[in-house]
Amino acid sequence: MPCLSSQQSERNKKVSKKGGRRMSWRPDASALLWHLSKGEENEIFFSDLELDHLKQIGPSCVATTLCMVARATGADVTPEDFKAITNSQSPHSWSEALKPYGMQLAYCNHDQRRIGYLIDELKQLNDLFFLSFYSVDPPSDPDENGKLCTAHIVTMHGSTIYDTAKYPDKGGVCDAGAYSRLERQTKRIFRVVPVGYPRCL
Repeated sequence: MPCLSSQQSERNKKVSKKGGRRMSWRPDASALLWHLSKGEENEIFFSDLELDHLKQIGPSCVATTLCMVARATGADVTPEDFKAITNSQSPHSWSEALKPYGMQLAYCNHDQRRIGYLIDELKQLNDLFFLSFYSVDPPSDPDENGKLCTAHIVTMHGSTIYDTAKYPDKGGVCDAGAYSRLERQTKRIFRVVPVGYPRCL
């Protein structure tokens, strides 16, 4: 299965018919993760950011990931600060929590294909992203508590993945192409952009 970045949208074709014009149209098979309008070029926002890996304690990947990125701006914060102001299932709250540090989240086109299919395109974009994926093959029905299944989130900066569930020397910091969980299905992908950027959640 080709990755998202290698598939191009099929152009709409104009067909003449007895003096009139109609559109012969087909749905697109896929989209780039970060769709650019005609003439628009990819901007790189956070190439100079220096991340220091932070190991999570307990099931706190969202709060720890947000804290790790905020600390890269010089902020003196802890995962507990982000636990207090976010819902771990609400990306809007994650984006709001990053705004005091000059950042917000923007939606990326994605579906449920495995993370491994997206790595090359993310490397080409060469910026700061949050990748969320299912830890097991996702069911379609939630449990009695409303939870679908366990998921995880990691940070990708340039070509490096930072996984707060692992120690840095045990796969917590690695080249994205060598990450141990590339076979997992995508749940969400967000690009970290400057606060006030037109694309947002």
